Amino acid sequence: MNEAVVAADVRKQYGETVALDGVDLSVADGEVFGLIGPNGAGKTTLVRALTGTTAVDGEVSVHGETPTGIDADRIGLLPQSFAPPARLTARELVDYYGGLYDSARDTDDILATVGLENDADSWYETLSGGQQRRVCVGIALVNNPDVLFLDEPTTGIDPAGRRSLWSVLEGLAEGGTTIFLTSHSMAEVERLADRVGLLQDGRLVAVGSPAELIDSHGGGSRLVIETDDSSAAADALAAEGFEATAEPTTVVIAGVSPVDIGDAVAALSAADVGYESLTWTEPSLEDVYLQLTGETFEGAATPGGSVVAEQTAGDASATQAGTVSQDSAGSQDSTAPQDGTAQEGAR
Repeated sequence: MNEAVVAADVRKQYGETVALDGVDLSVADGEVFGLIGPNGAGKTTLVRALTGTTAVDGEVSVHGETPTGIDADRIGLLPQSFAPPARLTARELVDYYGGLYDSARDTDDILATVGLENDADSWYETLSGGQQRRVCVGIALVNNPDVLFLDEPTTGIDPAGRRSLWSVLEGLAEGGTTIFLTSHSMAEVERLADRVGLLQDGRLVAVGSPAELIDSHGGGSRLVIETDDSSAAADALAAEGFEATAEPTTVVIAGVSPVDIGDAVAALSAADVGYESLTWTEPSLEDVYLQLTGETFEGAATPGGSVVAEQTAGDASATQAGTVSQDSAGSQDSTAPQDGTAQEGAR
């Protein structure tokens, strides 16, 4: 395996604040590597270390050279915070930054790639936040880099634009570009990344493919039942062999498959226990994030889930066949912060 990016025992400290605490990682040539972690975990500091924009202890190399020694044409970087001149148009900005390289992609091609061909002659300051971010992504692509570093690339972009850019990045990866991506969108990382690393308190605590991390840390599938009598519901379900846990307004059944949902509904009906809704979920990268970081949020019992049935007490028309309609994990947006406004505490 040819290694495009290597970090060995990388450390960075700002006064008493430890930003990076002995990070070791390698990214293969042509791989998409996703970096996730809480605000302040050190993600932006690590991107800066890998691109040579901050000095660190330890060893860092990009295609076998130091980040500052490698030909600048081979690296593309989109920082988390980037504000180009506001009184230039999108076209002028791409032209300007393309002119900094010996060989740059065609400006119109870049603008079309990021979906701005119809707004190419609008001043940057008049564009929406999402359009401005698209301009910034385009600027990072002007030199057609071998290795592309993207720090929160889709912050502020609407869902349609976000998926469009995902397709762009997938095309780059298929063409052999190595991509190092940070994001708070678990859906984004789960869709794009070949491997994922979770950074917490400056340490890389887990690395693997999304499927490997979900299998190791995501837990099993769950059926969440919203009910006014969670204790009675849990007892009825437990009597039928379900592993049910009562919470204040819900009952959670762990390790349940879609075909078992009808049996769960039948158990509740037999005990004359009503419920408001059923939500069946499979584990996702979001569950991995919550498990490894220890973070919680309201409604964390059902991340990524989709409603199977809405039913009031006494209504026996639930989905007895146990069929489930569920969006794929890749189409779910993370509920972790996505506004991109929080500053890395360890920057």
